[in-house]
Amino acid sequence: MNSVSIIIPVFNEEDVIANCLRACLQQKVLPKEIIVVNNNSTDNTEHIVEHFVASHKKGSLVKTITHKEQGLIGTRNKGFSVAKGDIYARIDADTYIRGDWVKNLQEAFVDPEIMGVSGPVLYYDMPFGKFGLKADLIMRRIVLSLNKKYKFLFGSNMAIRATAWEKIKKKACLDKEDLFHEDIDLSLHLKEANLKIEFVSNLVAGISARRMSSPPREYHNYVKRFSRTYNAHNVKAFGKKTPEYILMSIYPPLHILHKSYEKRLQKKGGVNKVAKRLLQH
Repeated sequence: MNSVSIIIPVFNEEDVIANCLRACLQQKVLPKEIIVVNNNSTDNTEHIVEHFVASHKKGSLVKTITHKEQGLIGTRNKGFSVAKGDIYARIDADTYIRGDWVKNLQEAFVDPEIMGVSGPVLYYDMPFGKFGLKADLIMRRIVLSLNKKYKFLFGSNMAIRATAWEKIKKKACLDKEDLFHEDIDLSLHLKEANLKIEFVSNLVAGISARRMSSPPREYHNYVKRFSRTYNAHNVKAFGKKTPEYILMSIYPPLHILHKSYEKRLQKKGGVNKVAKRLLQH
């Protein structure tokens, strides 16, 4: 089986990074390594990671490196540059991967033609979590059916083959102005190189819906990253604006819902307990 390196870019993630690492080390099949790339965190993130590594019996699998130039893409690329696995898995610091995630990832890459994969997500800090997973699956299948020419990676739950990264890394946009979706940019460069991407329905990860708590102007700017990324790559495809329409339509009710649900989470045992329960089969 292909070995898996998990790369986690972090910037001021003291509230979530320990739970993310814990989920990575509770896999049925362990990854080859977990690389935490610290991008100038000013909070307690670095100390928490160091303490986790020192106190956890499998902590030796966790490697910490730093990237000084501010920005997600450079931080991600730094992690890719030191990874030793056959597969580079990229998740966020607030991601909880399900216990069979690495196993399912390895099985997805048994097909030598597959160069990138992504899977569905469950929003663990929103009510009706498992219903949300089904809704996410439906939404992604709609987007895929509208736009069969392009299949996209999702940054919180994705992986690419190391050999694929070697082929596209010089072409992947650095986006120093922070205007694009870095995961879509990767997808488009894989497509340009005729490298196959698949959506894997059993590659389930839990993520935070904290984006929904963003102020309207900030959220709108985030959503417009889709158009900016497509336009920069001259993508002309039917349905390319569908994700923007969906995200803008769900923002008002979910903005209110997320803020109110955050207060209830502590009564339910906190985010970690809720996430673990929701991600069980």
